[in-house]
Amino acid sequence: MVTPATRVLVLRHGQSEWNAARRWQGQADIALTDLGLEQARRAADKLGSFAAIASSDLERARMTAEIIAGSLGISTLPADPRFRETHVGEWEGLTAAEIETRWPGYLDSHRRPPGFEPDASIVVRVRGALGDLARAFPGEEVLCVAHGGVMRVMRRHLGVPDRKIPNLGGCHFTVHGGDEVRIDVGEIVELFEHGEIGEEL
Repeated sequence: MVTPATRVLVLRHGQSEWNAARRWQGQADIALTDLGLEQARRAADKLGSFAAIASSDLERARMTAEIIAGSLGISTLPADPRFRETHVGEWEGLTAAEIETRWPGYLDSHRRPPGFEPDASIVVRVRGALGDLARAFPGEEVLCVAHGGVMRVMRRHLGVPDRKIPNLGGCHFTVHGGDEVRIDVGEIVELFEHGEIGEEL
């Protein structure tokens, strides 16, 4: 018997304090700004119903998920650390200008410092988490609030063009959760048009 696939809409969290300051966050546990809280509230108005709502355990993702869940009347699943953002090592808390000063040319050439989490590590943990969602909710639609970096890694891994994902943007993943997890990726989803809630997302 073939298990029906699960459709998972993965969204990036609302704007955080370090997003606003343009600092690399990685797994630093940074709170949402007032705009980020408003983005989460407004996002719920643009979403349908889901069988469940999952999230990373970092506050910016977990709080976004809780706000959306409260508006939709759906309980959140226990937060899952496998959906955390990429660990950015030595770059945590730095701006692009500070990185360029200390690691000249790295950003332009897509090089990373020694402590930066490799893509392969992210693929393994996110694939496992998506597979578990698919096995728990076969044939249903699930929302997961996570992070732009992990989505970009998964999209590159699945062979689609890389691009930045705004706060409360995301994409659909169709997950076949049998003995061997298979994932298909959809197009980028943007819940808000540019400047829709008063500031660039």
